Amino acid sequence: MKIFQKLSRPFVTFVEKYYPDPFVFVILLTLLTFLLAFGLTDIKPIEAVNAWGGGLSALLSFMAQLSITLITAHALAHTDIVRRSLSRLARIPKSEFQAYLLVTFISGLANLFAWSLGLVVGAIIARQVAIEGDKKGLNIHYPLLVASAYAGFVIWHMGYSSSSALFVATPGHILEDVMGIIPVTETVFTSWNMAIAAVTLIAISLICPLMHPDEKDVFKLKAETIEKAVGEKEKIRKKMQQETDEISLETVATTEPVLQTEGRNTVGDRFDNSKILILIFGIMVTAYLIYWFYTKGFNLNLNIVNWTFLALGMLLARSPKHYVELVGNASRLLGPILLQYPFYAGIMGLIKDAGLVQIMSDGFTHIATAETLSFWAFISSGVVNMFVPSGGGQWVVQGPVFIDAAQRLGTDYSVIVMGVAYGDQWTNMIQPFWTIPLLAIANLDMRKIMGYTFVILLVTFLTFGGGLLLLGSG
Repeated sequence: MKIFQKLSRPFVTFVEKYYPDPFVFVILLTLLTFLLAFGLTDIKPIEAVNAWGGGLSALLSFMAQLSITLITAHALAHTDIVRRSLSRLARIPKSEFQAYLLVTFISGLANLFAWSLGLVVGAIIARQVAIEGDKKGLNIHYPLLVASAYAGFVIWHMGYSSSSALFVATPGHILEDVMGIIPVTETVFTSWNMAIAAVTLIAISLICPLMHPDEKDVFKLKAETIEKAVGEKEKIRKKMQQETDEISLETVATTEPVLQTEGRNTVGDRFDNSKILILIFGIMVTAYLIYWFYTKGFNLNLNIVNWTFLALGMLLARSPKHYVELVGNASRLLGPILLQYPFYAGIMGLIKDAGLVQIMSDGFTHIATAETLSFWAFISSGVVNMFVPSGGGQWVVQGPVFIDAAQRLGTDYSVIVMGVAYGDQWTNMIQPFWTIPLLAIANLDMRKIMGYTFVILLVTFLTFGGGLLLLGSG
């Protein structure tokens, strides 16, 4: 079974030599988009600049939602009960194969719940498994372990936080007059989508361990190295002594420095450290969510997903002060992402106004049939995702084209929605933008992991593309 090990080698070499930093990546993509616009359309230079500049602010409201998603998911993943649970799970693997498999599988499950939680949980479980593996003398390759965590991200669009599915399930979306409201029970929670997700998760969980490099190429990340990557070892230990609960040093070292939630015994401090106050607030948000689902049925949108994370995080936090500190630690992940997002929005504005997406999508729809349209939507979305790594943003620019084609060919709208979703998640394996929050926690360079995720791209082409073609033929 060395085929996947050999297959990954050239990709690892390519990425380490030629892949730029994620911010440089968006700069190069912007320049490429301008060149494509000038070469394939009649747009004038000043019109192109105006379209790009006008698009810079197009996703500001989504950026606010994105920020809340990342912050609340990160805070939830770092609550005591979640950290201890991940620590216990990390002790399960008894071999290198089991280590990679566990990280991939746990990350995949978390991503099905929500992509933001999946990225954070994936990074934490990878680091904890690295420490536990070191204790057991396992020859674990840390970059592949982190790549396994990122591999779980390839199925996020098939779960609870699927942007495209939530988009068309929300009243007032841009295509409501054409396709109406499509509930998530007809997209995410269909038997065929769940079957493809399950097959894909099993496949990547088995393939990641098979890419384990030869022993001479393995660099093991020692527990001491991980501790230093997070903060000063002695500082962590001193803060540990002030904690009221017992959390292992390794758990702390793989997440954040221990939070100081106890202070002086003043009235204000008692309010700050009151479990009851944060519990009441969490119950209030939970009550709203229960009422929402009771009155509207299983009606999801991105805001409801965010309030779910908020409620769970507050319910599991020790106090208001503790939750604020958890959120403060999470906010450090946002800078690199928020810096890049306006430029991807600018690219989206340019390819939309110049007609580049129309040209590409028309090419695919001209060769499609009613049975294969979802497959070509998947391929087209995979290409566009390299320029617009946003599920919701992609649907805005691609949805009208493929829904119009579905209307003409008689293809089920829900299959088209998921075809676009599959393409978006698929090429994330070679688009470095979404590695940023995961790698910030894992403390690893993007070039160390993306050679392995190229292989995941090839494998999931078969599960996603094959699944859609089988669905169309049925």
